[in-house]
Amino acid sequence: MISPQARPIQWERGGGGPGAVRCGAAVAWRKVWMCLLLGAAGVGKTLLVKRLQKLSSRDCKGDLGEPPPTLPTVGTNLTDIVAQRKITIRELGGCMGPIWSSYYGNCHSLLFMMDASNPTQLSASCVQLLGLLSSEQLAEASVLILFNKIDLPCYMTIEEIKSLIRLPDIIACAKQNITTLEISARKGTGLAKVLHWLQDEHRSSR
Repeated sequence: MISPQARPIQWERGGGGPGAVRCGAAVAWRKVWMCLLLGAAGVGKTLLVKRLQKLSSRDCKGDLGEPPPTLPTVGTNLTDIVAQRKITIRELGGCMGPIWSSYYGNCHSLLFMMDASNPTQLSASCVQLLGLLSSEQLAEASVLILFNKIDLPCYMTIEEIKSLIRLPDIIACAKQNITTLEISARKGTGLAKVLHWLQDEHRSSR
């Protein structure tokens, strides 16, 4: 069995992209860009993925409707969205934190979620973020830090969070290109900007 670290960037059958020959027949392949979605348990990762998938669908009129039911992620979920090109979002459960690094190998971009309504958890999330940013495997990945649950009355503003975890210092010392955004996966606030970020990052890739 191939370990997650050894997996190359994923390819799938389809038009365009580099050609390949398998079993004597020409096969067309195209690259599938991988985006990792990480964060502590309960920050709203699964809901975010479902909302992005609906937002990127052709039949979406901009109204996301009521939030769909979700269950805690045990293991990993793969979800495809079409943002001009196909992007696969790999969501890893928060309880998998100790082995997240097993999945860094073919990551092109990274979404890291924090719960803006939970100051206690923010400190632990900051430690996780520092670990991600120090990984050589993620040195060239684009990073979008999402502060979720701004629909709750007790949420901290992005300026308060920056002060609490010294985010400007973290960004200044990081090798990655880092963007921050306040969102509400439940209400849909800011999700169009997340989708646009994914489009921009993966459009510029070869």
